[in-house]
Amino acid sequence: MTRVLRILTSIPLALMLYALLLFLGLISLVWNLVAMLIYPVMPARPARALGRMTIAFAYRMFWWLASVTGMMRIDASCLDPMRKEPGVIFVANHPTMLDALLLVARLPRSACIMKADLMGNIFLGAGARLARYISNKSARTMVRLAVNDLRNGGQLVIFPEGTRTVTPPLNPFRPGTTLIAKLAQAPIQTVFIDTDSPYLSKGWPLWRVPPLPIVFTLRLGKRFAPTQDSDVLQADLEQYFRHNMEQRATDASPECQTPRAPTLS
Repeated sequence: MTRVLRILTSIPLALMLYALLLFLGLISLVWNLVAMLIYPVMPARPARALGRMTIAFAYRMFWWLASVTGMMRIDASCLDPMRKEPGVIFVANHPTMLDALLLVARLPRSACIMKADLMGNIFLGAGARLARYISNKSARTMVRLAVNDLRNGGQLVIFPEGTRTVTPPLNPFRPGTTLIAKLAQAPIQTVFIDTDSPYLSKGWPLWRVPPLPIVFTLRLGKRFAPTQDSDVLQADLEQYFRHNMEQRATDASPECQTPRAPTLS
């Protein structure tokens, strides 16, 4: 009986979350259809600016709606002072599928380094190409495009784990981030994404509703200057992230959690 009551009380929340995800899917699909039409005829520089600003605006709408409906609580305001700062690499941990949306929504000048197969995704591909997001298909091309973008005043969002975290607190970092920083002479701003929910983490299906609301908090960490020895900087960067996140986990107090709606699985 208790389980039945839990399921019944979870259904309205589940429907609201599904509606929120449907909204995200629809605005992504509509924009990608528009981007597909204008990509062949629009010059690269204005197309890049339009593509990035539109994606940032759409994701901000999504996060606003997620907040006002009570589905999520988001604090990403720490990024706002850096919205217009040129030539910065933002490096973050990668707990969930929503991480890129959090950063890009606050950084309308930024490009993402994306998995190559996402460039053909009907919800992401055309918009990503218009915004001149960067595919990781070829490491050499990825580095060259990223360096050029930073030198032209862009920002770069990178998740050096390469995929969502599989072995908490952090997957081993993949090479490339610090080499890009070295060649572009760009600083690396570390960003920590904290969440209290496993929703859309590795292995968590889209349809499975977690306890709500989901809380996301972004924290700024240390800013690393580029160095000539990119391998040493890579090791230092990973160690900094790992130490910070392990310390964060140690300091957490799970016995004082805020009550939330039950999950529906």
